[in-house]
Amino acid sequence: MVTYTALCVNPKIFPALTGLTREEFDRLAIELAAALDRTRATSTHTKRGQPRQRAAGGGARATLDLPTRLLMTLLWLRVYPTYEVLGWLFGLEKSNAWENVQAALAVLESLADFPFERPAADRAKLGTKEAVFEAFPQVKVIIDGKEQPFQRPQGWDEQKPFYSGKKKRHTVKNQVLCTPEGRIGGVSATVPGSTHDLTMMRGEGVLGRLADGEGAMADKAYTGAQGDRPGVPLVVPTRATRGHPLTEEQKASNRVISGCRVVIEHVMAQLNRFQALKQVFRSAFDRHARAIRVVAVLIDRRIAVTPLKTLAST
Repeated sequence: MVTYTALCVNPKIFPALTGLTREEFDRLAIELAAALDRTRATSTHTKRGQPRQRAAGGGARATLDLPTRLLMTLLWLRVYPTYEVLGWLFGLEKSNAWENVQAALAVLESLADFPFERPAADRAKLGTKEAVFEAFPQVKVIIDGKEQPFQRPQGWDEQKPFYSGKKKRHTVKNQVLCTPEGRIGGVSATVPGSTHDLTMMRGEGVLGRLADGEGAMADKAYTGAQGDRPGVPLVVPTRATRGHPLTEEQKASNRVISGCRVVIEHVMAQLNRFQALKQVFRSAFDRHARAIRVVAVLIDRRIAVTPLKTLAST
């Protein structure tokens, strides 16, 4: 049986199983305990949706202690075993392993506080960043879409929205925002894979959350969004069209933009270190957004301590 106490004997195993160091895990466990207390204190219903009849904390005690439940959840995100395997590793039935993971994910998601999901007035209070792109000083956020394989739904009408013409398979998508320094600025709701990146951005209203003078950077998929909000700069590479190849100047500009956008590619690579976001997502569609937001919280905490190597800092 895997336990937190047993793994403490060999702390080097923590990054392999959880994506966090032992010290990062311990800090997160303290915050998780505080968040769990807040959730219980404000809860009016039981886990099964029934009105609460007892004070918070009543009922049967959990079989596993909180650090072990956190360990089980992070191991599920990092390694992505089936719930049968996860339950066997922690001495639980499959259904109990599922319940423990889902409960921990719900509390961990409450720790998400991404700056570009707040109104511009609230975000301005955070202070200004120390480094900016020299070529694009107005850019405050970089936008990109993340696509992940998804198990094929049953029935043609259910399958069609999830089929991605680009990936030639069934997928789900999220929009990820990051700052020029590589800090995660926001994660959108999950949408079916056939949704265009531009449609996803417009639905999330990203440009509308930027303050006056703030701009964004994106790839060619977002061409056409420049007129959505006049006055908000949107830097995208120039797309060649039939009969109008790119000029040498446009090619040079595209290379500069690509060099700046490499920051978000590094962020995507960090997210994909967690197998729950890389392999075929086997759970229900409406549970995917919670999984990616929790992983984004974990990754952003690591980046805050060990910044990504970005253009702005080289």
